[in-house]
Amino acid sequence: MQSEDVFHHFSPDGRPQMVDVSEKAVTVRVAVAEADIHMSRATRDAIVHHAVAKGDVLKVAEIAGIMAAKRTSELIPLCHPVPLHHVSVRIGEQALGEDEAVFRVRAEVRTAYQTGVEMEALTAASIAALTVYDMCKKGDRGISISNVRLVFKDGGESGRYEQGASGGSVRG
Repeated sequence: MQSEDVFHHFSPDGRPQMVDVSEKAVTVRVAVAEADIHMSRATRDAIVHHAVAKGDVLKVAEIAGIMAAKRTSELIPLCHPVPLHHVSVRIGEQALGEDEAVFRVRAEVRTAYQTGVEMEALTAASIAALTVYDMCKKGDRGISISNVRLVFKDGGESGRYEQGASGGSVRG
């Protein structure tokens, strides 16, 4: 059940609408999202040794994530176009096993605006992970993407959110 003070993407008569944020204060807002990319050890080795024919997989994916953050409002219905002041996407090795490897995408987005940048961070992490898949799919169709999640946000009326170490959340 939603309270009356919750913002809605539907008008009282049930029509879709972009939420009116014109009365909200401009505040600094930050969001961090992550995604995990699981692949074979051989694919990981090709990535880290720059042996993938399409180029430097991690750098291309990081650029793709940044570009995606900038276009989020074109991809997500009713999402506000937000002026982004900073976007960084980093992909690093998270786990290495005998047969499998996992890379983690971490996307951070900042703005000073009337609405948050959670969707931009989540979009950046997702598209970066999909780019790794696209660049490596010829050699490893078994690549999978998991755990796309918001791990941190701060700013605005709802304040701070931080994913807890046990997968829960901490609100401040």
